[in-house]
Amino acid sequence: MKQFDMYHPVYFAGGAYRDAAGAVRKIIDPATLQDVGAAAETTAQERESVLDMAISAQKVWAKLDAKSRSKILHRIAGRIETTDMRRCAETMSREMGKPYPEAIGELANCAGAFRYFAEMARDEAGKVAGTTQRGSFQYVRYEPLGVSVHIMPFNFPILLMCWTVAASLASGNGCIIKPALETTLSTLIFMEVFADLPDGLIACLPGGAATARELIQSPKTHAVAFTGSVEAGKAVAVAAAAQMKPAVIEAGGSDPMIISEHAPISVAAAGAATAAFHMSGQVCTSAERIFVVDSVHDRFIEQFVSETRKLRIGTGLSKAEIGPLVSKSARDKVIRLVEDAKAKGAVAVLGGKIPDSTPVGWFYEPTILTRCTLEMAVMQEECFGPVAAVRRVKDFDEAITMANDSEFGLGASVFTTSLDEAMRAAEMLEAGMVWINNPLIDNDALPFGGWKRSGIGRELSRFGLDAFRRSKMVIIDHEPVRQDWWYPYPDDWFYDAGGRKHA
Repeated sequence: MKQFDMYHPVYFAGGAYRDAAGAVRKIIDPATLQDVGAAAETTAQERESVLDMAISAQKVWAKLDAKSRSKILHRIAGRIETTDMRRCAETMSREMGKPYPEAIGELANCAGAFRYFAEMARDEAGKVAGTTQRGSFQYVRYEPLGVSVHIMPFNFPILLMCWTVAASLASGNGCIIKPALETTLSTLIFMEVFADLPDGLIACLPGGAATARELIQSPKTHAVAFTGSVEAGKAVAVAAAAQMKPAVIEAGGSDPMIISEHAPISVAAAGAATAAFHMSGQVCTSAERIFVVDSVHDRFIEQFVSETRKLRIGTGLSKAEIGPLVSKSARDKVIRLVEDAKAKGAVAVLGGKIPDSTPVGWFYEPTILTRCTLEMAVMQEECFGPVAAVRRVKDFDEAITMANDSEFGLGASVFTTSLDEAMRAAEMLEAGMVWINNPLIDNDALPFGGWKRSGIGRELSRFGLDAFRRSKMVIIDHEPVRQDWWYPYPDDWFYDAGGRKHA
């Protein structure tokens, strides 16, 4: 395989890196504002060629038995586990500012999705139903859709790609990956783990919104997976619907966290610091709105501030938990939300400004705002930055009500030692995922996704597999007989002129 050069724009197709002919753009380290490489928008001609390769390879892949496909997916997992991923992780840190431990940790977690879906597709391939007629064998089988398009975010560019790509490949599809603009290089480096797939079955096509739009609209693609903002998610959903293509949309959120009067405060404070500030708050399931019951509010804030003060600010390759925001526009949004909240009465008990220690780069201090009200934009919008907006509430019931008062519904967290509160939260919180005393956890065997404007469809689990396959009902009568309901009907079945109707 051609050696990947980060300053020489390429795309990945047919099992190899190929020179890209489109417009070139620089990729900038958000911590240092220095160039770390270059990427090019793929051209229409390049995309068409890649799609033709994928369609041809997919037809062969779909004919493989489930065991053979499973073996290849396990080989991919093995490559992930045994390949030196340090270059990929370092590149990810330089591209978007993610702390190196989180970048290498993300890559280490990718193998599990391939192993899970390799076995799930072997184990769950259909269902035999109770028959509706004697002598008839009636069942449903699953078949691949064709070629799926995967439009990736910058925050977890490899892991979230693996979640949907593993499910799609296991279902018998080909895959076209449109990486995030900010993490194109690390995504391209990772493509080397797919060496055991048939040439052409998987491709990575760098580009922006125009590339994504054309891939969705192409008659040569058949399903879409997207992770990103609500507005972009709506555009993707509309474009896919116009082509009658199934789409999985994960569109972020503004996740609530509830601190109950029964919460273990020291644990809750440490958990909140991680949930709110992990990857500088650039996580779809970050705890952005924290509702604290009055009786423990002051004690929680004191310990929350103490835990947050321990966090270090620096580049992705330094000893730091808090890296930069991914771009100037991302930081500008954070500044706007914080300043709006302060103007409306919120108090920044910690942070609330650009750190003096890092004058270069898109850094912002981890910020805790108290006295927040629902009228503040920070309590309504997705911040996607290192900001925790705290509101004091009178009791657990009010916390639940305010947590649900949002157009988003991705995840929700609760800290409590009360079984009653834990069960009520699980039942009453309007979110696709609820965490009690341990936020941000996922599981390959459980569905990941949100309610309301946070998205449609699910990743991971059996639901994540179903997103990339279609069902076919099959009826087989192994002993053909003439059925009594077939044409022509007996004369006594017809309407009688005397007013009687025969069965």
